[in-house]
Amino acid sequence: MNSSCGLCLCMSLEAYFSIFVFLAVAFGFASLLLGLSWLRGKQNPYKQKQAPYECGFDAFDLPTQNARKQFDVQFYLIAILFIIFDLEIAFLFPWAISLETIGWPGFWSMMIFLSILTVGFVYEWRKGALDWR
Repeated sequence: MNSSCGLCLCMSLEAYFSIFVFLAVAFGFASLLLGLSWLRGKQNPYKQKQAPYECGFDAFDLPTQNARKQFDVQFYLIAILFIIFDLEIAFLFPWAISLETIGWPGFWSMMIFLSILTVGFVYEWRKGALDWR
C-alpha cells in the first residue's frame, strides 16, 4: 500500500473540514432554537386552534383518527387554480427580462398566452369555481 494515498485522502478531507464545521454549527443552532421554542411555547390547544382554517375540514380527533373522512373538494379546486395562476408569474419574469432581445414576436406570443389565461380565468369566475360555499 502506498502511504501517499493516505496523505492525499487526508488533504482532500481537510478541504471539506470547514463545510463540516459549518453544517454542525447550523444543525446545532437550529436544534437549539427549535428546542427553546418548544420548551418556552405554551402547549395548550383549544377549540379555536383546532378549527378548520386552510384545509377546509376539521382536524382529526385523537381517538378516532380516520383517513377516510369526507372533505370538501372546493378547497383543492381553489388551490389548483392558485398554482396555475402562480406559475403564470414564473413565465412572466424571464419574459420581462429578455423582452428587449426577443422583440415584437416574443411580446405578441406572451400577449396570446396571457389572453388565453384571461379567458380561462373569466370562465372559472362565471362558473363559480372561485366562490367559497
